[in-house]
Formats: sequence, structure tokens, C-alpha cells
Amino acid sequence: MMNHQTDSFESAGAGLPGKTCFTFELTNDQQERALGIFVTGNYRRREVPYALYSVEGDRFNATLYEKEKHGRRKLCVQGRGAEDFVLFVLEPQVLGAATLGYEDVLHPELSAPHAGSDESGKGDYFGPLVVCCCYTDERLSAEMKKLGVRDCKQMSDKAVLAAGASLRSLLGSSGYAAVKLGPAAYNRLYAKMRNINRMLAWAHATAIEELLEKRPDCPRVVVDQFAATEAVVARALKPRGKTAEVEQRHKAESDIAVAAASVVARELFLRDMAKMSKDVFGDAPAADGSPAPAIPIGSSDPRVRAVAEDMVKKHGPVWLMNHCKAHFQTTDKVLAACGFTRADLPPEGQVVSAVKNGTYKGKKEC
Repeated sequence: MMNHQTDSFESAGAGLPGKTCFTFELTNDQQERALGIFVTGNYRRREVPYALYSVEGDRFNATLYEKEKHGRRKLCVQGRGAEDFVLFVLEPQVLGAATLGYEDVLHPELSAPHAGSDESGKGDYFGPLVVCCCYTDERLSAEMKKLGVRDCKQMSDKAVLAAGASLRSLLGSSGYAAVKLGPAAYNRLYAKMRNINRMLAWAHATAIEELLEKRPDCPRVVVDQFAATEAVVARALKPRGKTAEVEQRHKAESDIAVAAASVVARELFLRDMAKMSKDVFGDAPAADGSPAPAIPIGSSDPRVRAVAEDMVKKHGPVWLMNHCKAHFQTTDKVLAACGFTRADLPPEGQVVSAVKNGTYKGKKEC
């Protein structure tokens, strides 16, 4: 059972209303499935009065209340991202049926043949940049929903690894294309382009062109907008890529093809990070029985600098060029802590992110 009301309306391209508040009455089995997702997913727990469990996700809050009536409990989902959570998580994994009832009418393009492109690793100091482009149609979209495909930021790493492998199996080699820039290649390309948005445009265009070579019948590609100029990817496409319409839009992960691309890109990134960790630290457990050390993900975690500084002290500053995105400001801090400067790096490591008076101009890259 579901009741829903609209707190506000968003103008989304065609001016269609976006619902921001949903209320469900869950059976015991549905409650267990919902709690399993809340506990294992990439959500932050909240303390809410009279709530059995409440979490915060990407632009939404979900609260399962303690009060029980006729064996059911009320689940409230609110926020600008509520509709995406209901459509891509709650319906396929908890409710077991489409309850919104208007997706095919308002958003027929969601399951029509098209592709989506997304990236992973852009904000991570260690590891590669991975861009993936995935194709879908009505049949594949239905299978993706059964797999629980959604924006990878709403999933745990364990869930991403499982879903990514299942997606690649479902799509087959002709259904997706991936471009991976390891740190060494990334640093060489950044030194040449000197702009992260130009690099992303090139990588997305390359993945799109590769997919269109496999699927020349694909009429449209959706890309999460990462630059102020919407046409940046379209301009980077070579003639082969211009056979399909390319649409860049904000929060494009609500599109099932883009969500699938985000999951596969993150899966490939995580697998590459696991390999890097094994190469750097080995896979033998520590003396106390704890797991072998791992290269930290992200850029703000203090462990990122700690690992980088330790490696530079052991192997010298050039070690960074094969493991890190050298233009990040983190590099300057690591080098300074170890008694080095960028002059001790090869030429491609001496290029830094655009700054003015010590601060970033525009969107910060790390």
C-alpha cells in the first residue's frame, strides 16, 4: 500500500512534476528487506523520534517508524532524491512491484533503447580514472532493476563489486565500453590537456564511440553533466560518435543506463585499487591477524597522505607518478612533508591544478 503527496515541484527539462514525499505501509518481510538495505547500503543512520530505523542518502531521508498496525509499519521517504530511491531501490528490492505507476507515462525514455556514460575515480588521489558507457533497452532495463542497479554512491563497495560483475555478464562485451586511465597515463594526459573537464570529455567521448561501434543502432546517449558547458562531450566526439544524440544533464544517475555505467565504472575502479593494494602491500595478513593494508580511497582521508608520504620516503617522489593523480594539491603537501618539491618529479608531474592566490578557480578537483 502506498500514499504519496507532493511537497514541491521541480522543472525537469519537459516541466514534469517530481514527487518529493512518499509513504508506504510495509509488511514484515518488506520491513526486513528494507532494513537489510539500510544497514548494508551506503547510507548514514539518523536518530529520529519514534523511528525503528532512519537513514540519510543522496538527497533523501528514509524513516521506518516503530508503531505497528495490522502487522505493518510506515516507511516515509522524503527529499529531492526520494523518487529515484523509490524507483531504483525500493520498488525492485523491497516492494517487488512498480508502485509509482507513472514512470512509463512521464519518463518513457528511461527504458527506451539508449546508452548512459559515467565515471569513477575523478576525486580519488590514488588509482585510475574509469569511464564506462552502458547500453540498455526495455528488456535490459527490467533486468537491471532486478539486479538493484542504482547510482553507485547509494551502494556499498561490496554491493558495487557484485552488481558490476552481474551487469557486465548481462550486457556482454557488446553492451558496454570502458576506458581506464591508470595513474601514469592519467598524469601524461593531464600534462598535455591541463584541464580535468577536457580529460573527462575525451574519456567519455572515447567510451561512447567504442560503444556505438558495437551498437550502431543506439540513438541516444545520456551523460552526467560535469562541466558548465553542456556541449563539451559532443564537441569531443569524432564522426563515429556523432551518429547518436548526446545529452548532458545534472544528476543523470537517475537514468538506468547512467546508473549502470556508474556501477560498472566504480566496480572496475575498486578492482584496480585492490590490485594496487596487493602490489604495494602484498596480501598476507598482519601479525595480529588483521587484513593486509589497503590503499585508501578518496582524497580527504588522512590515511591518503600518510600512505603517500610513507611510500615517497621508501621509494622516492617518482613513486607518486605511477600510483597517484599528481596534479592534486595533495602532492605538494606530501612532497613538502618528505623534503621534496615538484621539481623532483618528471615534467608531467610538475603540472598543477589551476589555482589563483592559493585557491582553486571554479570547481575543486580533489
